[in-house]
Amino acid sequence: MRTMPNYANPADFLRLVRVAVPGTTAITAILFGIGLYLALLDSPPDYQQGETVRIMYLHVPSAWMAMFIYVVMSSAAFGTLVWRHPLADAVQKSAAPLGTSFTFLCLVTGSLWGKPEWGTWWVWDARLTSVFVLFLIYLGIVALWQVIEDPGKAARLVAIFTLVGAVNIPIIKFSVDWWNTLHQSASVFRMGGPTIAMSMLLPLIFMTFSFTFLFVTLHLLAIRNEILRRRVRRLSMLAASAGEAEVPVIFAEPAE
Repeated sequence: MRTMPNYANPADFLRLVRVAVPGTTAITAILFGIGLYLALLDSPPDYQQGETVRIMYLHVPSAWMAMFIYVVMSSAAFGTLVWRHPLADAVQKSAAPLGTSFTFLCLVTGSLWGKPEWGTWWVWDARLTSVFVLFLIYLGIVALWQVIEDPGKAARLVAIFTLVGAVNIPIIKFSVDWWNTLHQSASVFRMGGPTIAMSMLLPLIFMTFSFTFLFVTLHLLAIRNEILRRRVRRLSMLAASAGEAEVPVIFAEPAE
C-alpha cells in the first residue's frame, strides 16, 4: 500500500514543487493577463483622481502581500521554535526577500500615488510609518540570515525576531482606525461589505490574486533552492571531513 506523501519532508516537498510550479506559473500568467486588462483598459478613471487611481491596482495588492508574507513567516517561525523543523526554517528564510520586495513596491507605488493626491511624496502618518517599519524589519531579517553562518542558530534568532516584529501587522491593519491618517478606512475587507464600485473592485481582486499566485510560485522555487543549497552544504562538509580523515601523516617525527 502506497503511503501518503508527507510534504513536511524535504524530499516529498521537492516532488510537490516539480508538480505544482508549472500549474501556479500558468495561473499567475492568466490572472495577470486578465487583471492588467481590467485595470488598464476596462476600468474607468476615478471622478476625483482621474487616471492616477490605476496605481491602486499595484499598490493595494503589494500592501496586502507585504502583510500576508509576514504572517506566513511568523507561522514558519513558530514551527521553527516549537518543532525545530528544517523545512520551516527554509520557508521563513526564502519568504523574507520576497516580503522585502513587495513592501518596497508598496512604498514606491504609495509615494507615486500620494504625490498627485496629497501634494507630497511622503508624510509620516501612522499607516505609512508602520509600513516603513515593516520594511526595516524585513531588511533586518534578511541581514540576520546573511551574517549568521550556522543555519540552526540563525533560524532560531530570526524566528524570535520575526515573532516580536509581528506586533506591527495589526498596527498596520488598524492604524487608520486608531489614529487620524491621510489613508481612508477599509473599503474592501469590512464588515458591511465592500464600498468600492464593482468596476474597480473586480480588477483589484484579479490583481490581488495575481500577486498572491506570483508569491506562491516564487516562494516554492525559493524553498526548493534553499533545500538544495543546504544539501550541497551538508555534502560538502561531509566530503571535507572525510578527506581530512584520509590524509596520511607525512610529517611524523624522524626515527632515532
